[in-house]
Amino acid sequence: MGKEDVPPRPGNPSRFDCFIGIDYSGAGKCLARLKGLQWYDARPGREAAKLAPPASKPLMRTANWTRREVAHELLARARAGERFIAGIDHCFSMPKSYFERYQLSSWPAFLDDFARHWPTHEDHATVEALRAALGGLTESQRRTGPPDEFRLTERWTSSAKSVFLFGVPGAVATSSHAGIPWLKWLRDQAGERLHFWPFDGWEPAPGKSVIAEVYPSILRRRYRQAGLTGDEQDAHAVATWLADMAGRGALAQYFAMPPLTEAERKVVACEGWVLGVR
Repeated sequence: MGKEDVPPRPGNPSRFDCFIGIDYSGAGKCLARLKGLQWYDARPGREAAKLAPPASKPLMRTANWTRREVAHELLARARAGERFIAGIDHCFSMPKSYFERYQLSSWPAFLDDFARHWPTHEDHATVEALRAALGGLTESQRRTGPPDEFRLTERWTSSAKSVFLFGVPGAVATSSHAGIPWLKWLRDQAGERLHFWPFDGWEPAPGKSVIAEVYPSILRRRYRQAGLTGDEQDAHAVATWLADMAGRGALAQYFAMPPLTEAERKVVACEGWVLGVR
């Protein structure tokens, strides 16, 4: 059996080999090394540690990640059978009004459509260039929205920004537009090995690795560590929180569906949710 043929391992959905925090960046092209793109690993019983991209070892241990490397590393771990949960700091979807505006029926349909209109996973593309080209498109081609349009999970927080709000402190618009096509790529490549929460269900299937959207601002002060940049601190806090909650036996309660009405459940099926928002 080859490395890429290792089957998912059965087990309790709250038990993982590794807890990953990724503070994302949508700057530049997908091959650019970005100081704002940070990865921290936490292992059971160990402090979260900064991870350098594999391609940089052993000569360039301080090298920054590229978005392509992040996606390929997650895929490699899933194929190798490592059971991880990765919290990534960008929106995984758009508001329900976006789905209605462009007649999209589901999250998989949204991923296909979004990657066609925002191909930021391709070598040449940048969010900035694609945004600049919007003026020459018809309304139906633009695939965007107003900066005051929110998802339900964002309205359940005190400070989350709209996925359409660019150029302000704390904005996730650029990173989300750069990251969502990589979610589609991972989903296409990994098949059943990855559980994209909560789109694939609120309770992750035993044996699968989990990819979830996180919002580091609600965790940052809880796991403060001196000497880190803001991006490092966010990735560190996410990895540490995931490991901490798993160690307390509390991670499963965060996977559980929040108290939503039937109408809200239908909205969230398209929009997704932020892990930790209750």
